[in-house]
Amino acid sequence: MNRRIAKLNQLNLPKWILLIVLIGSLAGTASAVFLISLDWVTHYRENNFWLIALLPLGGLLIGLMYHYLGQDVAKGNNLLIEEYDNPQKRIHYKMAPLVLIGTLITHLFGGSAGREGTAVQMGGAISDQFTHWFKLNAQERRSIILMGISAGFASVFGTPLAGAVFALEIMLFQHHKKYAIVPVLLSGYVAHYVCLSWGATHTHYNIDVVPSISFANISWATLAGVLFGLCAMLFSVISHFYSNIFSKIKYAPIRPLIGGAVLAIIFWLTPTQKYMGLGVPVIVASFSEPMQPYDFFLKILFTAFTLSSGFKGGEVTPLFYIGATLGNILISFIPLPMSLMAGMGFVAVFAGATHAPIACAIMGMELFGIKPGIYLIVACSVAFFFSGKNGIYTSQKIPSLKNMLYKKFFNVKKRIK
Repeated sequence: MNRRIAKLNQLNLPKWILLIVLIGSLAGTASAVFLISLDWVTHYRENNFWLIALLPLGGLLIGLMYHYLGQDVAKGNNLLIEEYDNPQKRIHYKMAPLVLIGTLITHLFGGSAGREGTAVQMGGAISDQFTHWFKLNAQERRSIILMGISAGFASVFGTPLAGAVFALEIMLFQHHKKYAIVPVLLSGYVAHYVCLSWGATHTHYNIDVVPSISFANISWATLAGVLFGLCAMLFSVISHFYSNIFSKIKYAPIRPLIGGAVLAIIFWLTPTQKYMGLGVPVIVASFSEPMQPYDFFLKILFTAFTLSSGFKGGEVTPLFYIGATLGNILISFIPLPMSLMAGMGFVAVFAGATHAPIACAIMGMELFGIKPGIYLIVACSVAFFFSGKNGIYTSQKIPSLKNMLYKKFFNVKKRIK
């Protein structure tokens, strides 16, 4: 008991309460500015299709910005993971404005990208500035990086609990002290409500039919999880393939210029905005309307190509699109309701690609309610195991984690026998 009291005294509660409020408020405000701006550029692009012709110039501008101003923050989310795993150098504050501007340019001119990477990077960059101001040690720095990631994720999607778990899970639940969990959670809630207070809104999704839990239905959900996991692996493989191709271009600013030119030509020849930007209208429609069988695959190709060439944004909302549209078409042979399959795909492909099944299942329950919870847990867990070694965050040490889980699983089976 005395040891616990001593640890609490060492925490300096006023300092951490102040950090929670500051990081949550600043990250929530940054996400609100981002979401409101993103809505504006998306609507402007949708009403001015000619802007797609400027996508190569937009790519060149992003490439030049990062080449001459932001090479030290170009790794994005992977830099946050690396600095958490092995704290070395404070993340420069310029990560936040650069990724914000880069993402808005990407969406304004029609690139296929998401938004979570932007919010997480802004949250991480903002939070890490307090390392110097509060003279934090390496362990305390790890905690505020988690707080920034949680705040960014929570505020951009409106899922504070999932945001906290996501921050911990992508770091493999390593290096953190137990007392850090509370600040990580609270900073996410502060950021969420601050973001809402600025007038930012989140999309609402609805799973209208949830069948009773039975062995047959869970078996079908398991099969769906396998397919969602393989889809996540496909996204990662194609992303790495494109990245390897573009890495052969030595002068980095040329990469998004070429990538933007290729995308602009394709979009111009097939004038549809279905695969541009976030694709939120398609995601919403996939819960209630039949989708084309190729929608999920084309979104994989366009998103992987956009981001691998050097445009900015994130992968998560496109992964929602990919998973929801895939789940939508799987009802042709999996006898589960369309909205449930779309919702399962929505979170399960994300779980497989980020290797964060716990956070994704929680996110699903925050978005869709508790009722489909068991189906979401099954789909996310199975997708995680079938998504392969590589995810969208190359700095994650996922193979060791999966090997550990596999060993534990098979050791349990041996003991039972």
